[in-house]
Amino acid sequence: MNITEHRQGGAVVLQPAGAITGEDADRLGQRLADVLDGAGGRVAVDMAKVAFLDSRALEVLVEATEKLIRGGAALILISANDVIREVLDITDVASLFEQYDDLEAATGSLA
Repeated sequence: MNITEHRQGGAVVLQPAGAITGEDADRLGQRLADVLDGAGGRVAVDMAKVAFLDSRALEVLVEATEKLIRGGAALILISANDVIREVLDITDVASLFEQYDDLEAATGSLA
């Protein structure tokens, strides 16, 4: 899995590509931890190139958003496909995240 990073407005946007499972989930968790330490609040994960995530990846995302929630923000998820959205709904964690269909729709939240 490859993870690119860029700034959009006042937010850091991570864009993983590929399935997020096992060790890749841990790599994403480390990148999120690094970003959270220096981002000042607004962090997004663009899921447009992610086909699947496992329970470890879900745990990583929940841990990141819980850390942000303590600071008054939430992790922003962009372009999650139907499978990922269903996983978030079934596990009852969807409400922990700000979710947008695409980067353009999220632009106001990334300011």
